[in-house]
Amino acid sequence: MRFRLALTEDEPTIKPYDEARWAELSDATTSPVEPSLALLENLHTRWIALLRSLKPSEWTRTLRHPEMGLMRLDQNLELYRWHGRHHVAHITSLRERQRWT
Repeated sequence: MRFRLALTEDEPTIKPYDEARWAELSDATTSPVEPSLALLENLHTRWIALLRSLKPSEWTRTLRHPEMGLMRLDQNLELYRWHGRHHVAHITSLRERQRWT
């Protein structure tokens, strides 16, 4: 959604949210994980299609991050890349500690 805002509006300010509190909501705590994984997989499929379609000039479009200030889309994608790997490392570490296969 943040990329779409930056592509369709001039310097939109993105809204932060409290990830920990979202994770405490009943759908997150009681539902099976499979629907969330399917949503994420399908969201990434759409996002990849959008990213591959961007022209070089579109990568310089900006959004305003409440904590980091003005960011270009190419910078924001790098932040998401790091963030995704960070989450995978958390999951992998937990899986190893719990000896999940």
